[in-house]
Amino acid sequence: MLHHISIAVDHPLHVADVLAQVCNGQSLPFPPHPGSYIVLADDEYGTAIELFPTGTELIPGVQEAAFSHNSSSSPFTAVHAAISVPVSREKIEDIGAREGWLVRQNNRGPFHVIEFWVENKLMLEFLPPDLALEYLNFMQPQNWRAFLDSIVPAAIKS
Repeated sequence: MLHHISIAVDHPLHVADVLAQVCNGQSLPFPPHPGSYIVLADDEYGTAIELFPTGTELIPGVQEAAFSHNSSSSPFTAVHAAISVPVSREKIEDIGAREGWLVRQNNRGPFHVIEFWVENKLMLEFLPPDLALEYLNFMQPQNWRAFLDSIVPAAIKS
């Protein structure tokens, strides 16, 4: 179970407020790192998204992780998350359009996601209820194996 994810953005407060709308949650300050915010989805899983200022890095400290700043960090990252949200595709699209952020439905093969590009740099895959059901139905080990069997040529398996 993924309970939270931390991401770096140019405008943490604004992004937190926007994501709180998509999650039907709340955005609040995140005291461990000044200038950071957290979105709490107010669900039974404790789902949260932490928003740090761009350039924030976590490094191993003496006793626990420590925050550092990298002024030459790339604006892009491979980090992303698929997040079930309680709002419709249309609401996600409306919020993205209002912000000027790229939003598009994408076919991942056995399931679909709504790509929501925060600040047009960081992708979150939102799953409104119908897409979340599709995702959950597929993401079982036996279904993943069957999917692999359907796409991996027999010659490679031998």
